[in-house]
Amino acid sequence: MKPIVFGAIVGLLVAYPVLLAIVLSVTVALVSQPAVLALAASVLLWPRVARRVRRWTA
Repeated sequence: MKPIVFGAIVGLLVAYPVLLAIVLSVTVALVSQPAVLALAASVLLWPRVARRVRRWTA
């Protein structure tokens, strides 16, 4: 299922270059914000941190 969705998104971005430009500009704007990067890192790493803390308290 995921490859189909990924292919559809890439197909749309190739078919509509304006959409590609908008997506790239939004991505660059978000990545240039340190708070957004910190939030993304915390969301991605939270399960690992929670497991480690759970081991400390067990």
